[in-house]
Amino acid sequence: MSLTVVAGPARVAGNLFAFALDVVASAFRRPFQLKEFLQQAWFIVTVTIIPTALVAIPFGAVIALQVGGLIKQFGAQSFTGSAAVLAVVREAGPIATALLIAGAAGSAIAADLGARRIREELDAMMVLGIDPIQRLVVPRVLACMLVAVALNGLVSVVGVAGGYVFNVVLQDGTPGAYLASFTALAQLPDMWQGMVKAVIFGFLAAIVASYKGMNAAGGPKGVGDAVNEAVVITFTLLFIVNFVVTAIYFQIVPAKGT
Repeated sequence: MSLTVVAGPARVAGNLFAFALDVVASAFRRPFQLKEFLQQAWFIVTVTIIPTALVAIPFGAVIALQVGGLIKQFGAQSFTGSAAVLAVVREAGPIATALLIAGAAGSAIAADLGARRIREELDAMMVLGIDPIQRLVVPRVLACMLVAVALNGLVSVVGVAGGYVFNVVLQDGTPGAYLASFTALAQLPDMWQGMVKAVIFGFLAAIVASYKGMNAAGGPKGVGDAVNEAVVITFTLLFIVNFVVTAIYFQIVPAKGT
């Protein structure tokens, strides 16, 4: 009994990894579905850009208030801007982007592919000699990765701007000191790390959503269950991968001034 319980999640993890390898291999096959890629990218942008901008404002505000209050106790208010930029660019930006990509775009992808599965459209495509992974999954995965990078930049800009407003208005910070301290602790690799995280998170969200959607069963209820499972699994993987990437980054890139 215990072996069966353990084998279930292990089998799913193995199938998910094999599915990811199939998607990566199919990405290099021709022809590339450019029209599908552009349509999916535009759809993802439309469902995520406004929520992303709205989420980025409280992210930047909370970080500015927490970091500003803590730094003020040590008499280092001049580093508030730099600390806020580090928090937003390194962690808050990629995490907020990933959550919205997984919650909005990932659920839509899982629902779309799941509906195609229960209508037997995917089986019909395979009968006609069309690979569903190359035709449907690859454009969605690449679109999620591209949009994730763009949204990460949006979150970073809006988050830093929101932190600036709240630091200056609510904490009596100096605008010049906030802007001038950007480069005191932050460095260019921090921005690249945030972009790499966004690409990885977008890839994971699309892979999990596509896998769950293409393996949905049991009618409409099965599609709903697949969407829920996709979101939960993606959130779990995102936090695990975020920890691993951050740990590797700190081992490779030393902190500024060390």
